[in-house]
Amino acid sequence: MARFKGQAEYSVDAKGRTAIPAKMRAALSPDAQGTFTLTKGFERCIYAYPMDQWKLKEDEYSSLNTNDREARHLVRMILMWAEEVSLDGQGRISLPKSLSEYAGIGDKALIIGNMDRIELWNPEAFSTYLQENSEDQESLVQKVMGS
Repeated sequence: MARFKGQAEYSVDAKGRTAIPAKMRAALSPDAQGTFTLTKGFERCIYAYPMDQWKLKEDEYSSLNTNDREARHLVRMILMWAEEVSLDGQGRISLPKSLSEYAGIGDKALIIGNMDRIELWNPEAFSTYLQENSEDQESLVQKVMGS
């Protein structure tokens, strides 16, 4: 199972391709086969799940009660944006235009490892996010994880 961490900023070329950092590519499980599923993430970023992790997410979504209106809506909102992409020979993925527009990614992408997924952000939007959520790490750990 992949465990992604760290950050890197890369350019996005005219064809909408950006590199995935070598250390994150190295963390990919062979079961991922160099393939990611991209979808809308929270806070206006793109989530990139390796194929093996995405299968686990699909299992999670398929276990939801399809008789529940909100569950159906949630699955639609996630899956309607989902697109499969594969690493090319240079370690790049193509960002779908609709997702790039959603995340506001132009000619630069900030790539952040977040455990089972990679997040792609507009670097300026991430900076704003950090400023708006500037609580110190110690206080946040106490709130989220307890003492």
